[in-house]
Amino acid sequence: MFTGIVEAVGTVQAIEKGAGAYRIWIQAPFVGELSVGASIAHNGACLSVVAIKHRFYCVEVVQETLSRTNLGQLELGDPVNLERSLLPTSRLEGHIVQGHIDTTTAVVEIERMSDGSFSYTFELPEAGKPLVVEKGSIALDGVSLTVAAVEEKTFRVAIIPWTYQHTTFSRLRRGSRVNVEFDLL
Repeated sequence: MFTGIVEAVGTVQAIEKGAGAYRIWIQAPFVGELSVGASIAHNGACLSVVAIKHRFYCVEVVQETLSRTNLGQLELGDPVNLERSLLPTSRLEGHIVQGHIDTTTAVVEIERMSDGSFSYTFELPEAGKPLVVEKGSIALDGVSLTVAAVEEKTFRVAIIPWTYQHTTFSRLRRGSRVNVEFDLL
């Protein structure tokens, strides 16, 4: 389990494409604290560490995950939102996030607000219509957010400057696809 509070932004160092699966090597500041088998959310998708070398760790992404997430679109040098799994003694700062991506959705509009924050509008996936509610929680690329507004075909979230600067939200553009995990609660 995760909280949706991004711990670090890692960088894709290598992608090995195999028959139906990828092996992705990530550089992250906490590599020295990892062990093989550790669970880490990558843009919200829970993946297990399968190897560690120097300052990098490797995860395997199988076809099921590639088909449901934006991880298959990653390229060398791309940033990735990272969060290690929740410890029983950790504070639940965001909301309960399982790391099981439901779908992806596209950015429709990004607006910079006068207070320095950002308003992001996303397509509302058909399957998410009963699950996305104003003032409810949603995880987008692993970031725990509050839904600010819901329309017939879109929903909007507000991004504070800190989140914009310390996650991959600063790299999103109109049409960018993000991973979505609907809130179970």
